[in-house]
Amino acid sequence: MKRLLFSRFLAARRGATAMEYALIAAGISVSIVLVAYTIGDDLASLYTDIQTELLKPR
Repeated sequence: MKRLLFSRFLAARRGATAMEYALIAAGISVSIVLVAYTIGDDLASLYTDIQTELLKPR
């Protein structure tokens, strides 16, 4: 009986740990998306400027 309760306790801890890792991964994913969205226009502008300079006749 005690062994069954102990195994249930360990299983519950594993589930909680998995949930914590999932929340951390979700937070990191949201951060990456926000950063990419914020600097996306600046990067597009930078690459356009580089392309313009490279295509200028010499």
